[in-house]
Amino acid sequence: MHKRILLCVFLLLAGAAPSCTNLDEEVFDTLTTDIYYQDKNSVIAALVRPYEHGHWVGWDGDRWILQELTADHFVWTQKGKHGYDGGDWIRLHGHNWNADDGHIYGSWVGPFQGIGQCNVFLQDFKGLDYSKLGLTDTDKAQHLSELRTLRAWFYLFLIDFFRNVPIVEDNVTLKPQSTPQEVFAFIEKELKESLPGLPLNGRAGRWDQGGAASLLVRLYMNAEKWTGTAHFTDAAQIAQEIIDGKYGNYSIDPDYKGPFRSGIKGYRSPENIMEFPHAKNIYEFGWMYNATMHYQARYGLDNDWGGWNGVHLTPSRDLTGSLYNHKLGMPYEKYADGDKRKQPFHTTGTGGAYEGFFLVGQLYEFNKAQKFGYDSTKAVNGTEEWNGKPLQFVDQVGRFSEGATGLAKGSHVNTGEENSGVRLLKFPWLPLSENLFQFNSATEIRLAEIYYSLAECKYRNGDKAAAAKLLDAVRKRNFEPSAWPAQSYEANLAKLTDDEFVDELGREFLGERHRRTDLVRWNRFGEEWWDKPKDPKDLSFFPIPNRALNANPLLKPNDQ
Repeated sequence: MHKRILLCVFLLLAGAAPSCTNLDEEVFDTLTTDIYYQDKNSVIAALVRPYEHGHWVGWDGDRWILQELTADHFVWTQKGKHGYDGGDWIRLHGHNWNADDGHIYGSWVGPFQGIGQCNVFLQDFKGLDYSKLGLTDTDKAQHLSELRTLRAWFYLFLIDFFRNVPIVEDNVTLKPQSTPQEVFAFIEKELKESLPGLPLNGRAGRWDQGGAASLLVRLYMNAEKWTGTAHFTDAAQIAQEIIDGKYGNYSIDPDYKGPFRSGIKGYRSPENIMEFPHAKNIYEFGWMYNATMHYQARYGLDNDWGGWNGVHLTPSRDLTGSLYNHKLGMPYEKYADGDKRKQPFHTTGTGGAYEGFFLVGQLYEFNKAQKFGYDSTKAVNGTEEWNGKPLQFVDQVGRFSEGATGLAKGSHVNTGEENSGVRLLKFPWLPLSENLFQFNSATEIRLAEIYYSLAECKYRNGDKAAAAKLLDAVRKRNFEPSAWPAQSYEANLAKLTDDEFVDELGREFLGERHRRTDLVRWNRFGEEWWDKPKDPKDLSFFPIPNRALNANPLLKPNDQ
């Protein structure tokens, strides 16, 4: 049986209906295993295929949407005639989704597609004689370990989003759901057994020992919410081992921008344990830019793309300009004024030099004459509510262009305008004219996450001083030396409370697909924030999609 039929059978069993209608058809345009694997290059080509899918699962669309647009930091507001999209974003922000939601279905089928690819190549590789292909038994062990680790990573999405999911190790056996405890045990086993076969400090974009160990930390950190049994002691042990260098040599990047400009001009941040590389016209980091940037952003950022003007930070300020009083949300104003990250994004020199993480205030045209920076005499204008007028991004949501009539409509998901909200450029969009646009990597796991995980374990165990020291080891780079004493948790230990810890997780990992999971772990996901009331019931996981239930008769609703 060739790969196409195997994969289609698996997708049907997982509840994903592919475009394969006749599984008995004779296919002439695919290669069988004995024909395809002719040399080392054909093996590597097969190995990296599910990695490509993994980038899409992690950083393009539905999975990012469920992690960030259901949480308190980001919103996709309706902006006049744009952005209603069938009410998708209003439902997600207000926690009013259901089992027919397309983004929930996409977050079910995407990981299962990746699992199906891993299963195919695991089966193939086990049967190959590597010595005949110019490879060694060590290579084989590494490739099998990589695929098992990648498959475990896909399963982390599924247990986080759905809890009860089928454990599928081949693509033909119909499987019912397993319990969260069984899924947890499977992921743990896969990672522990795979870890010794992986290299130390492997290639960018491939799983190595540091990456697998970090996935164990993620698994243990969230185990209590996923399975009912806490594993913070296990998380602390593995996190400390990673920091001590047992699984590879990593260090906190001294530049706050470093982890996010990795990939530019050959730079690889020492902080990045796992990152997905990009290259323009090969595999582009497009979705987040499309979703967040204004149609006119190309003029201020020197590129050839036009965004959808959808996603932005949830507002910190009400219609009068006063700060909201919610504990959660208000992400932009949660950064101290002296925090380097809070600066408006702007390039500062050739070669990819820049500062700041946000588009806020007036957008100016890029200064192509000097190949960096902007021309403050040339404001970019709006095209909708502010057509022909300067485009100024504000940390508010409201129909300001309509005067008193518009403001009477209030500040809601459906009352945005084209300039509503601060835009995130943490993953920088560097000049196309310097051939830098879209060459930065997507940062999947950073050493900072391991420091913060260990700090959280220490904090939960009552050792606030140790937690403060770990947090400060990362945070210090965000401030000038003169401003640091006032910001240090070690020097101001009373500042480090539960609320502050949740805020600090948000500051450090803003937009990195962490927020929903962090809020769930801290029992904050059901609380209120801007234009979102307190949840009436536990919504910390999503319903099994109806399309999946209809495709696989062994699946049952998960009583969400």
